Amino acid sequence: MARVYVPLLLCLGLLASTVEASAGTLQERPVPAVVSGVYSITFHLSIFSTLPTGTILTCRAWITPNPARNPRNQLLASAPAQAVGRVALAGSTAACTAEIPFAWTAEGAPGGVVLSYEIDAVSRSGAATRLVSGADVGAALPGRSANLRLNVSL
Repeated sequence: MARVYVPLLLCLGLLASTVEASAGTLQERPVPAVVSGVYSITFHLSIFSTLPTGTILTCRAWITPNPARNPRNQLLASAPAQAVGRVALAGSTAACTAEIPFAWTAEGAPGGVVLSYEIDAVSRSGAATRLVSGADVGAALPGRSANLRLNVSL
């Protein structure tokens, strides 16, 4: 009977050392949290083209979470947030603002946002012409609201 207990004790000893070794590798998962607020993006436009006075300029912006800035961040629900602003051209400069409310569910700290934008000119006939676009502009995500100013030459 002694032979039966020796292998069993040996197995229990190996199991105990394996449990101790793996105990140090457990990682705690952060609690999911909703990250929300408003991102206000103001485009300061310098007009160098021959757009007629009264042309409507639209500024459209999208923000999405940027997990590349925090690779441990796990987004549980994230849809791009977007907004459109409009301004009538009345000279060689204009300011167009898009207010983007957002809400994302994430595990861990947010890693900022990635901004994409388009600026179009809409003529009196309603025809839209793309003047400029930009993508993958990284920005921080401080607190519940943020203001971002971009200088754009057209």
